[in-house]
Amino acid sequence: MPPVKQGAQPDALVAAPQLPRTATLNVAGIGRICTWQGGSLWYGRNAGHAAPHAHHAIQITVALGEQDAGFVLRERGAPRWAEFQAAIVMPHHSHEFDGRGGWIAHVFVEPETDPGRALMKRFGTAAITALPRDCAGGTTVLKELRQNAAAADDAYVDAGRKVVASLAGPSPDRTRVSARVCAAIDFLSSQRGSAVSLSQVAAAVHLSPSRLRHVLVEETGTTFRGLVLWLRILRALEVMTEGRSWTEAAHKAGFADSAHLSRTFRRMFGVSPATLVREQPAR
Repeated sequence: MPPVKQGAQPDALVAAPQLPRTATLNVAGIGRICTWQGGSLWYGRNAGHAAPHAHHAIQITVALGEQDAGFVLRERGAPRWAEFQAAIVMPHHSHEFDGRGGWIAHVFVEPETDPGRALMKRFGTAAITALPRDCAGGTTVLKELRQNAAAADDAYVDAGRKVVASLAGPSPDRTRVSARVCAAIDFLSSQRGSAVSLSQVAAAVHLSPSRLRHVLVEETGTTFRGLVLWLRILRALEVMTEGRSWTEAAHKAGFADSAHLSRTFRRMFGVSPATLVREQPAR
């Protein structure tokens, strides 16, 4: 796997894009969201504008259209957009995105996982880093899915995992995330959709609430509440991919109502969940 220069430059700096809109419905993307333990793949076309947002996951974004049809990103407050064919965004960095109507794949990786820690170690010196156009061979795997309309969700999960593995390389020694923080995240994951307090999680991993609060911020970069909301969003996505409505997903994931889910989703991804339209596999 060839080395990637840290902080590699984007393909170009460009003016603000003309944001695509439809007359009858504002659609941010039409495609699929497929999840696995520690990650997800968002794959689709007509990828529109995502307002400034930040989330807990590492984001790998790849353009899947023609060779010169890329996408644009910029950090919050930056005066100019940067054009990319492929890029990686570190967690908790507010950024803005526009796919300019093309085919786009977003791969999200939780930073506490082994691949996530490897990606953080390799690319973590910059908020946004340009990646090679072929993304270490992973782009080819993703593009092949466009030619197979009957592909099941498992094929998308495999493709997403291959992209992550091709970029992450060997996992570093487990030094960034302690065993008790991993246990706390596992406990929270098992309780998604249920009300759970900091004290309950702390007792489960044999730490004081104050100590757990401190190590979560220190080792994951987010607060207890932020982590709970992130895991609930993932649960809502899982419910949605089962063919349920966003309203039902909100309740099953522990949100007060669909409006609460929508506000949280916008803050993390820059779009409303209602603007994401699932494209079913062909029968």
